Amino acid sequence: MTTLSNNVSSTLPTIAPLNPDYLSLFEREGLTVKPLEPLGIEIYGADVRTRLSDPVIEALEVEMAHRGFIVFKHQTDLSAEELVNASKWWGAGGIHSTHGVHPATPGMNRDIFRCSNDNRYGILGVGPQWHNDGSFEAATFSHSAYYMARAPEQGGTHFAHQGAAFDALPEEKQAFWERLVSVNSASGVSHPVVHTHPISGRKSVWLHLGMTGAVIERFPAEDLPIDELQQAPASTDQLRLLNEDEMKQLFNDYNDLLNASFEKHYGIRYHYDTGDLLYVDNWALAHRAAPEAHMSAEEQGLRIMDRVTVKSRQNLAPHFGLPQYINLDGPHPFNRDGIWKAGGVGFRWKDDIPMQN
Repeated sequence: MTTLSNNVSSTLPTIAPLNPDYLSLFEREGLTVKPLEPLGIEIYGADVRTRLSDPVIEALEVEMAHRGFIVFKHQTDLSAEELVNASKWWGAGGIHSTHGVHPATPGMNRDIFRCSNDNRYGILGVGPQWHNDGSFEAATFSHSAYYMARAPEQGGTHFAHQGAAFDALPEEKQAFWERLVSVNSASGVSHPVVHTHPISGRKSVWLHLGMTGAVIERFPAEDLPIDELQQAPASTDQLRLLNEDEMKQLFNDYNDLLNASFEKHYGIRYHYDTGDLLYVDNWALAHRAAPEAHMSAEEQGLRIMDRVTVKSRQNLAPHFGLPQYINLDGPHPFNRDGIWKAGGVGFRWKDDIPMQN
């Protein structure tokens, strides 16, 4: 396989600094804001039981789009209702729930997905590979909340900025990935492998490593720039499926790209304290559970995290006039050697890793 170090992009990966006007706004509202390096923001002095002012909420949503996530510190003992209500501040102002309810969920609240390293307290083994929450939905969640009701001794969440990751790609891979659309193996929903973030305006990579059943390429057109090519409807003879070798190459490249985020300064390993309420812009940031997060409670102490997912203002629509949903159980529409796999975890690009998401 080729490596990402060849012919690197001339655009260096960058994370925007905190907007000084917003910083002044936060300080006037009595908040202390600590930018993390290279991404993320910690917020002290807030109590999310009380709604923040609309200008502060709007500014924080913009900062999430640019810096990936925010963390409200010291939010201990939030009730299920308080957590859900605070989560309605973002995106379309509502909750988008797609999961089952664990018996230990507070109040059996339908909008809370409880994760743990002890099956008496939550779902085990969630999110071991890089992904975005709700990739099986057309209107992929705009934001996700991760509330650490009980923090373990080790094991947090890894985050990688997908706009900066696109910048770090070699130029030929940027051009190739912009011509790709992935199809979710569980739902058949299709998403572009590179999209433009609706708030930051940054080109951002997007691929679910644990639930993709096909990837469609549109052939390049010399007479059309990529932005026009993405908007122009394609005929069947202008499209093809990636084959097994190409899929493995793409998935390994994507995994390597996000793994490299820590040393190339567009990723962070975040460790939680009990009472942390972290909100992520789910269109700007990929994440995965740290391997240590899945260690047993006997090894690292009990871990309990509650997730809430936020309704998006829009669909993450595919390029090239492709439909938002494609039936992977239906007829094979393209080249016969391409991967076309429905159900479960989709295409297994690597045999020795867990694929649950």
